[in-house]
Amino acid sequence: MKDEPRAHPFRDSVEDVKAADLCPDTMQTRAPAYRLAFADPDFMTREELRPVRLQLELLKPQMVMDERGIESTIVLFGGARIPPTPEAGRTPALSALSAYYDEARKFACLMTQRSMETYGRENVIMTGGGPGVMEAGNLGAHEAGGQSIGLNIVLPHEQAPNAYVTPDLCFNFHYFAIRKMHFLMRAKAICVFPGGFGTLDEMFEALTLIQTRRMKPIPFLLFGRAFWEKIINWDALAEAGTISPEDLALFQFVETAEEAVTAIDGWR
Repeated sequence: MKDEPRAHPFRDSVEDVKAADLCPDTMQTRAPAYRLAFADPDFMTREELRPVRLQLELLKPQMVMDERGIESTIVLFGGARIPPTPEAGRTPALSALSAYYDEARKFACLMTQRSMETYGRENVIMTGGGPGVMEAGNLGAHEAGGQSIGLNIVLPHEQAPNAYVTPDLCFNFHYFAIRKMHFLMRAKAICVFPGGFGTLDEMFEALTLIQTRRMKPIPFLLFGRAFWEKIINWDALAEAGTISPEDLALFQFVETAEEAVTAIDGWR
């Protein structure tokens, strides 16, 4: 006869939170000191608790994605201000870059169709969860009928979850560093679309990790050669010796969703 599972020897924390709420209303129970430590937001947000908050931000998305069986992701970085149509562009330059909204959407759709062959375990689209290129990536996954991940972060402007992130894979972060870790921990490929400071930050951090061998090389695709070569003089970095010539082989340029898929399939 199969043994019955043993009951957990300790009282459930959730039960204690509920029980604490039912305590008699007295001067003592109203005092901040009486609150359960883990259920006390004032305590949890103290400066001394930063290491605990960092750990929690690492653990929560990790546990949720593990429970969903997600093994690998396709990461899309790109500007929040890239418009879905030329007419929606704030500037002529942004209007021209709207073409990459379409390419991000198509690419995400193609990769999600592939992801669904593994029941959503592999090649899951992951974005920053906001507007622009991020929205395009989540939209493409949604149109393919699959799931996608959004790693949002609390900002004073622009960053709110777009409507196409799978709701139970829509995370929110306080710490940029932990958010970046989650972008890269399961990454099977990184695709970078035109963007601003945030996109550049994410791109160069990931390139540095690969360059310094803290992360294994993976397909690293920059959409829009003209944009990237206009804003960054890659050859000048190599000529100056601030990077090695072989570092220029850590990434490659693509223009379309189809080119990106071919590049990923052709990866050594």
